[in-house]
Amino acid sequence: MSSEPGRRVVVTGATGHVGTSLVRLLSEDPEVGTVLGLARRLPDWSPPKTDWAAVDLSAERPHPVKEFEGAAAVVHLAWTFRPTHDPAVTWRTNVLGSIRVFQAVAAAGVPTLVHGSSVGAYSPGPKGHTADESWPTHGWPGAAYCREKAYLERVLDTFEREHPEVRVVRMRPAFLVRREPARAPRRAPGGRLLPGPPPRPDLLPFLPEVRGLRVQVLHPDDAAQAYRLAVHRQVHGAFNLAAEPPVDTELLSAMFGARPVRLPRTAARTAVAAAWGLRLLPASPQLFDAVLRLPLMDCTRAHTDLGWYPQHTATEVLEEFLLGLRREEETETEPESAWWRRAG
Repeated sequence: MSSEPGRRVVVTGATGHVGTSLVRLLSEDPEVGTVLGLARRLPDWSPPKTDWAAVDLSAERPHPVKEFEGAAAVVHLAWTFRPTHDPAVTWRTNVLGSIRVFQAVAAAGVPTLVHGSSVGAYSPGPKGHTADESWPTHGWPGAAYCREKAYLERVLDTFEREHPEVRVVRMRPAFLVRREPARAPRRAPGGRLLPGPPPRPDLLPFLPEVRGLRVQVLHPDDAAQAYRLAVHRQVHGAFNLAAEPPVDTELLSAMFGARPVRLPRTAARTAVAAAWGLRLLPASPQLFDAVLRLPLMDCTRAHTDLGWYPQHTATEVLEEFLLGLRREEETETEPESAWWRRAG
């Protein structure tokens, strides 16, 4: 760990799932002097040692050099998933906005950049065993989310060659899942498929089993802890982040007491495409294609070099999410409500 006192850390996308958790962790960290959270809309909450600035990375505006000046590290988490029907909009925010962030880091002389990449950056890979950080990051070309994450990996390759003075860390977390207020899951990437109260997955009589549908998940609090460690430890390069065990139909069936029923890929994709076409489901059929092909990640490097271990198992993450579905009250925490307004 660094012993440098009073370090200033800037977090973009600070009102998102991981951003909210990270700002809280940094505000409690004795090695951090101040935290600056950047977000499109300023929240009503503010933990100790934290300031806020309104920055919209989708807008044609000057690079955020002023906000980054004097920072010991910039953690770049800003990302938008919608509108999935207009990839030009997400490209403008996610790719062009990220490039502006990287350029501002260099211009402001920030020594550390921690970038929020994703498992979605990886090329198709194995489901029967894990792949480490050396697996190719060319994404899945059909899915905008994967294209954007993979493109930024190439941008960072160039950035590191041109700016060797900047320590660059790339975090590649699994799918982030956390408990939400009762209405929030219907506005999440899963979308609102049914009217009325959210469905109870634990009451379903059967679950569709699709070949290749085996993924990893992670709690945002655990992801935030990894980002905090990366700010302090003198590490660089990529880190896979995921909880165990991998999530598949067998695990879900055991959790819900439901019977698995084999569903052909083509039938599952047709259903996703129909719902997406009717704007009932934000997740595109191309993203469904990508999920079926994403590799399972080996997180050994995060354990050994960062000293990071998730505090929530994949089963606990899903159980917590189910608790959110079961809640009848619609109370929202301040940072979460801000995130849902942006994502929706």
